[in-house]
Amino acid sequence: MPEDPFVQHRPLLFTIAYEMLGSAADAEDVLQESYLRWIQVDPATIEHPRPYLVRLVTRQGLYHLGAAGARREDHAGPDLPEAVRTAPGVSQDAELAGSVSTAMLLVLDTLGPTERAVFLLHAVFGYTHGEIAAATGRTEAGVQQIAHRARRHLHARRRPFEPDSYATREIIQRFLFAAASGDIQTLMDLLAPEVVQISEGGGKAAAAHHPITGRADVARFALGVAGTGAARAPIEYATYNGMPAARFLIGGGRDLLLAFEIHDGRITGLYAIRNPDRLRSDGTVRRLDRPPPL
Repeated sequence: MPEDPFVQHRPLLFTIAYEMLGSAADAEDVLQESYLRWIQVDPATIEHPRPYLVRLVTRQGLYHLGAAGARREDHAGPDLPEAVRTAPGVSQDAELAGSVSTAMLLVLDTLGPTERAVFLLHAVFGYTHGEIAAATGRTEAGVQQIAHRARRHLHARRRPFEPDSYATREIIQRFLFAAASGDIQTLMDLLAPEVVQISEGGGKAAAAHHPITGRADVARFALGVAGTGAARAPIEYATYNGMPAARFLIGGGRDLLLAFEIHDGRITGLYAIRNPDRLRSDGTVRRLDRPPPL
């Protein structure tokens, strides 16, 4: 019996939904809603299941984005995307890894829902303007304009990105050892001059209310973390959102995840996630996917 096309393409469909929404839980909701619609369709009437399913998930994602915007909760401090633990293979696809990185998802948050969907489907997943028009309910000319506007907007904000690797993992291990031992000079050497640190507690855990910038202040942040109970907790190194990361296994819903953005051997971004809602699915390794290049 042939595999259900929805099951076959699920990694791709999850990746699209997650990049649109920045939340694994919301992406799963979209896939569930899409699947309920899929099983009501006669498969014999669908000549090409994958583009049909992409259209279905995109439309559900757009609807969900609108609803999520209306019910977004306010709390002091920044919002970070829900962290997802990604399979090692993601790091071998630099475009895919970069598109799910925390930095990229934050930039995508500055786009409107349709702009976000159009940019992702075209730039990341390689769909034509005509296919995207069918998925979003826009005209092809309208999609071209939206894609151009979104690409220009993101080009000015997108930062260089290096996926997780042995080299980047060594850098974060050196960084954490320097923080634990109070070696401020090594911390400064490993941080880029323009480094940015962002924390999120979601109103449920202590976190800085504003981004921290510059080597000196970010180094002090690292020393501060090392001075808390997190420093004595077991550390699990893994890949989150295609980035090298360290999860401090504190327990009791108080785990801390540090994800690192690295370029040219230095840390350019450091994301501290303390909000338990953003760590809901961090134990599940996600298989992400995008269509192979033509």
